[in-house]
Formats: sequence, C-alpha cells, structure tokens
Amino acid sequence: MKFVKALTLSLGDINKPVITRYQLGLIIHSLYQAKEYKGESIGVQKDAADSRDFGKYLKLLLDEGLLAQPRGMPGSTYTLLGNTRWEVEDVVCTLDPFCYISHLSAMAYHGLTDRIPSKLFISSPGVKDWKVFAIERMKKDLKEDYTIYRDNSLPALSHPIIKKVGKKEVHCTHSKHLGAYRNVRDRNIRVATIGRTFLEMLRSPALCGGINHVLEIFDMHAEKYLRLITDEFDSNGNNMDKVRAGYIVEERLGIKNETVESWTAFAQRGGSRKLDASAEYYPQWSDKWCLSLNVFE
Repeated sequence: MKFVKALTLSLGDINKPVITRYQLGLIIHSLYQAKEYKGESIGVQKDAADSRDFGKYLKLLLDEGLLAQPRGMPGSTYTLLGNTRWEVEDVVCTLDPFCYISHLSAMAYHGLTDRIPSKLFISSPGVKDWKVFAIERMKKDLKEDYTIYRDNSLPALSHPIIKKVGKKEVHCTHSKHLGAYRNVRDRNIRVATIGRTFLEMLRSPALCGGINHVLEIFDMHAEKYLRLITDEFDSNGNNMDKVRAGYIVEERLGIKNETVESWTAFAQRGGSRKLDASAEYYPQWSDKWCLSLNVFE
C-alpha cells in the first residue's frame, strides 16, 4: 500500500468534521512509526517524519483535493473529501479540545429556553492555562514519542482563535476552570451540565438572555433540577453565587432545602451586594440574604 493511501484512509478513520494541522501531524507521525496500515506495509524507511515530510504530504493532499480549506473557518483547518455536512458546534469543539458549549447555547441545548441563539457561546481556558493543557494532551497522545515529535518540528496543538464558523459568530468566554461538561454521544461536542448552566446564568446573565430571562428559567425549571443546582453551586460557586441562588430558590420560589439554607452563612450586611451585578443598586432588598433586589420585571 502506498503511504498516501494509508494516510487518506487514516484521516477517514478519525471521524471528525474537520482536521487540524496537529491531527494531521499525529497521523503522519504514527504511520512513520508503525510503517504499516492495518497490517499492510506502506513503504516507509525513515524512523520518524519531520516538518519537511509534513509539508510535502499536506501539499499533496491539498493538490489532489483530498483535503480542502473551506471558507468561513479559522486558518489551518481542513475538511476531508466528501465530508460536506458538519455542524458549527462540532467544528468548534474539534478545533478547541478544551472548550465546551455554554451560556445561552447550553440553555438551548438542554431545552431550558425557547430562544435561538444568534451566536454560539463557548467557554474555554485562558491562553496561559490552555497552553498547559495542550502540553499535557500532547504528552498523553504521543506518550514516549513526545520528544521525538517535538524535535522533528511537527505541528503542535495550538490555541485557535475562533470568531466565526460559516455564518455563525462564536463568542468565547475565558474560564479559570475547564468547567463541568459532558460529552455528547455520536457527536464531537461537549456541553455544560445543567448545574453548570444554571451557575453560568447567574454569573453572566447578559450572555444568557438577560437577568429577567434568567429569573424566568429559574422560575420554570429550578425545582425540577434543584439537586443538580445545589450540587454545582456548593462545589464550584463562590459566596456571591450562593447568595444570589439562595435568594431566588428560597425567597423568590419558596423552595425549602437544607443546602440552600446553609448558604445564608455567606450573606453579609453592608456594602452593595446586588441580585444583578451589572445593574445599579436599588434600595429594596432581602433582609435574609442581604441582597439588593435591583431587578424590575
């Protein structure tokens, strides 16, 4: 079997909507190391591929039309011949392996809102943390070959700048933590869990349809998902997150819960704590939760 045929078949095996330079580099490297594809020799003599080999095969794949650079996608993104159907969410989660769908997009995915987001909202680590995760991922992918791969200047896993895919704008929020998400079966996407989605709603209501819409979602769904909400806020919420959620669940909705009641310990008198952090202070408040009720419905 010729190397190019083995390379093309290997690209089809990864079952991704798009292919990055790093993914192509991994495939070329692994074929050079194995010197065979599914038990059949591919005629490779060199011990390891280098950047010149990578450039040669990338050019060949592009010239032959086996790979294409589609419009409306970040640079160095390729699609495989015949792969014309893809979803924006799958593309973004393939390009950024550490991001997940969040905020209003996650709300829509979970059926919490009937609004259709005009943008795709994602969360991803900041650049510094992203680079650390990238090195860890490369070491996991390459194992003992990591040093060989890097010494031969093959493409590294690099941070993508994704502002738009096709006609869909992408809004990325940098998060200190990777966040709580789940992988979706039969798709290349990661979505914030329901508990994390409720946490994001109170932290960034402007990215979730606005504070009034957030309160509507709590009104409709908080009781149903109360255990998921309390677990997430208890584990990952800060004091202010818990106070805001506590007021909504306990005082606004009248739901009694031991975990929520314990959050009253984080209520502090004085200062100007507000239900909506982005709005002005208003002199109407919750005495129990020491919170300015500065939201008008």
